[in-house]
Amino acid sequence: MTIRNFSIEYDPINSQNIFTNGDTINGRIVVEVSKETSIQSLTFIGTGNAKVRWHEHYGKHHRFFWSDEKYYEIKQHILKAGTEFIAKGRHVFPFSFMVPNRKMPSSFKSRIGKIVHKLKAEFKQSMKLTKTAKAHFTFISKADMDIPGLMEPQHDCTDKKLAVFGSGTIAMDVYTKKMGYEPGEQLHVKVEIHNLGSRDLKPKFVLYEKQSFFAQGRRKLHKRDIVKDKFDAVDARSRETVEKTIAIPTNLPPSILNSAIIKLEYRLKIFLDVKYATDPEIKLPIVVLPTFEFPARKQHPGPAPYGFEDFGNANRQSWSEANRPFDFPPPYEAHDVYPIIRKSEKY
Repeated sequence: MTIRNFSIEYDPINSQNIFTNGDTINGRIVVEVSKETSIQSLTFIGTGNAKVRWHEHYGKHHRFFWSDEKYYEIKQHILKAGTEFIAKGRHVFPFSFMVPNRKMPSSFKSRIGKIVHKLKAEFKQSMKLTKTAKAHFTFISKADMDIPGLMEPQHDCTDKKLAVFGSGTIAMDVYTKKMGYEPGEQLHVKVEIHNLGSRDLKPKFVLYEKQSFFAQGRRKLHKRDIVKDKFDAVDARSRETVEKTIAIPTNLPPSILNSAIIKLEYRLKIFLDVKYATDPEIKLPIVVLPTFEFPARKQHPGPAPYGFEDFGNANRQSWSEANRPFDFPPPYEAHDVYPIIRKSEKY
């Protein structure tokens, strides 16, 4: 085989190996050949997109649903169209890529949908199939502080008249200090309960995750409980205020609210456990904000001019097909930088 190795690598800029809006990724495309080899073109591509795929059963038939959403596609032509030759051995082609500095969703993966930010290299030779190398990178979007009501107090109320196995009316008012929280932050909830009924009440709450996937006019929904607990019981014919502090788990991924085909939301549901009756409940939205601290960005000397170079340091750490990163960009052209929803071929 003439081409022994074709890969793309990038350099981390922080200990978490996470990138955000406006960060620059420095890296290199590595080509190793067993003899002098021709290249028609070599292209670097940075992309961000989402995919949703699922199928449903209708008797003996299956119906497939799919949708794609593109956030950006940025190309750099390392070697433009034309035939070049490289000598036998290992060669490196540096690149720099700036992550677009605008609103777009964070990396995400589930069985039904995913949001992927990746680096790709395409190696073209005349009369041969194009070779491709890929490396995904983790992108966490900066917090969107423009969400209406994000840092404002929340309040909702409900009431219910008991008719079966009880009598009287029960009412509930729920308060939280705000909607937006970082992982690890304390969420304080206060519940005012007016139990004018003839039965004791057991207030309970659950913080849950809600994943929604959209394709071809349909929605696929998944829910998962994250934290469950209960308040002190409220006696019949009494009025009480109960309070609880909930720690937002530190491993929760940030909410995704800016994709048309994938949404990751959180809800706080407070309900009164009433035997033999429908439980009165209140649901409040909770937005989990991204939290990560970037230490001072490493200063790199920057890539050498594009061309054929021997890969000088054989002991350098390699971050091939998975997680790697880099720093300052030569001019490039951005293509399809506005969100586009399109249908595509099979998943």
